[in-house]
Amino acid sequence: MSLLTAALAASGRQPAPPGSFEGAPPQYTRFSAAEIMRGFLALSFGSDLRIGATPRGIRRFDHPIRAAVITGGSVDRAAAMQRVLDEYAQKVPNLHLSIAESAANADVEVRLIDEKDFTAALKAAFGAKITRTFVRRTNPQCMTSVKSSADGAILRAVSFIIVDKGGDVFLDCAYHELLHAFGLSNHDQRNPWTTLNQRRMVGYLTVYDRGLLTLLYDRKSSPA
Repeated sequence: MSLLTAALAASGRQPAPPGSFEGAPPQYTRFSAAEIMRGFLALSFGSDLRIGATPRGIRRFDHPIRAAVITGGSVDRAAAMQRVLDEYAQKVPNLHLSIAESAANADVEVRLIDEKDFTAALKAAFGAKITRTFVRRTNPQCMTSVKSSADGAILRAVSFIIVDKGGDVFLDCAYHELLHAFGLSNHDQRNPWTTLNQRRMVGYLTVYDRGLLTLLYDRKSSPA
């Protein structure tokens, strides 16, 4: 099976999901090779949140991924975050995603926090200068930092997910930030299907993004 065939196979013939544009046809979850490739090139290369050296090629984990949820905030979203991770593990088996026993053993660390603590958490993790640059450039509601090696292998990712602004905001952030953590680093406001279009609020794993991750983690694709 070719890379594109694998990605297209992830987009089954299904009704248009919640969050589709008004009047979306059933084909909303079935895409051409050109539409998948256009999204892959836009979302897998570079990042509009980049600070520092320009990334070379695509980025992804080169080993089974372990994720840990760090609970916090005034609303308990730990079980909901676990369900999101379980969905990624089930629907994108090439991630080989499992839950780590602790943050020390995790490749992806998901930190659940209140909105009022968001800026302070970023400063503690990345320093005041980088935090000021991120906030000024993007005015983020949630955020993911990805550290990778020169050959494109992701070494570690940390996601900050807001828990106290309602369930819709939480789920939108949870699905969106995990896409970044797994290697879809960019955004594309012109793409009507991806969760990484910041003009959409999408609290589920879209068929389109599932196809992109299937393509990214196919063993035939090269990170360099």
